[in-house]
Amino acid sequence: MTQLNPLYVGIDVASHSNVAYLMKPDGSKHSVFPITNSKAGCQQLVKRIVSAMTGNGLSEMKIGMEATSIYGSHLVYTLKEDFSLSAYTKEIHVLNPRQVAKFKESYDDLPKNDYVDAYVIADCLRFGRINNEVYLGDYRHEALKKLTRARYTAVVNLSREKQRFLNTLFLKYSTFAQEKVFSDTFSTTALAVYEEFESADQLALMDLHELTEFIKEKGKNRFPDPDAVAKAIQKAARSSYRLPKTVNDSVNQVFSISISSMRALEASIKQYDKAIAEQMNAISNPLISIKGIGPVYSAGIIAEIGDIHRFKNQASLAKYAGLAWKQHQSGGFEAENTPLIHTGNRYLKYYLCEAVMSLVRCDTEYNSYYHLKYKEVNRAQHKRALVLTARKFVRLVYCLLSENRMYIAPEER
Repeated sequence: MTQLNPLYVGIDVASHSNVAYLMKPDGSKHSVFPITNSKAGCQQLVKRIVSAMTGNGLSEMKIGMEATSIYGSHLVYTLKEDFSLSAYTKEIHVLNPRQVAKFKESYDDLPKNDYVDAYVIADCLRFGRINNEVYLGDYRHEALKKLTRARYTAVVNLSREKQRFLNTLFLKYSTFAQEKVFSDTFSTTALAVYEEFESADQLALMDLHELTEFIKEKGKNRFPDPDAVAKAIQKAARSSYRLPKTVNDSVNQVFSISISSMRALEASIKQYDKAIAEQMNAISNPLISIKGIGPVYSAGIIAEIGDIHRFKNQASLAKYAGLAWKQHQSGGFEAENTPLIHTGNRYLKYYLCEAVMSLVRCDTEYNSYYHLKYKEVNRAQHKRALVLTARKFVRLVYCLLSENRMYIAPEER
């Protein structure tokens, strides 16, 4: 078997400029230099790499950089597509910053200069402390990933905004949450009540008939007993704390802005869902055959996985998603109860878990499995059951995608 001796290229990426460290196969320095984070800078990097390859008679290179938000994206695309590098065997790795930081701790005498991070990345590549090569085989997956990740961010922001809103709601109507006046705190009717009335006093002193008519109008006659709802609202308003007028005015402003933000985020999520569904028309999607998953959740999973064949088995896919457990073994002893690993693709993990919760409601097999795991412990029941069910779901995802076949529910087999 021919032993390949690659050139190791560590790149410390930043918004305006990058530092590249070119390391020979034996670990010695070839060169180190700064380049701008631009098209011209990348072209300069390519020329220096080609010069190093030809000058040292090398045929393979390994290029690595840390995952730094969007700053390295153009670099990855350009290095992958560059014609000058196509004559060589090439791997491009985007490394987890935590992984690089841990590796960096093993050095005792690192130099104190601007090139140290690029050196550590190159040495990390040399020692093989790397993840799978970055997947860019099908740009349809990359395009889809931009949408599914943007949607994820919008969902997270909406969740945070709702939490801020609940804190503000307690200030204005302290007993609304305690009394559970509305089954859905964020329903159209509930938001109309919060936004329409400036203070608890105004709501408490309002004519009951007028409030009932307001509830009917905003609820579009969906409440079976709007009079009872109006009475419950006034009861909660009367028992709520009162705020000084100046503070109450500020709270009302926060209320209005928060409601506008939530509506905007909800609208953007709907737009993302529509765009994602359109993108999925051009991508094979066996996961859509699973009842309850739908185009959005399946898109999030497929976008993050990319080519399923880059994972050697379902266990490696689970580890990539962060649905694997740490091993604790010493001699003949191996611990059974160990925590989840702290690494993994958080986007893939999110979409897997969201899909599982939908699957639990729609599929008898997964419903039974979730509740079985839920009942096995007395603490963190939902979190544990969700993770274990998601781990089971990974096996199904791997099977369907690798074999490109549709899912058949147990009751239909």
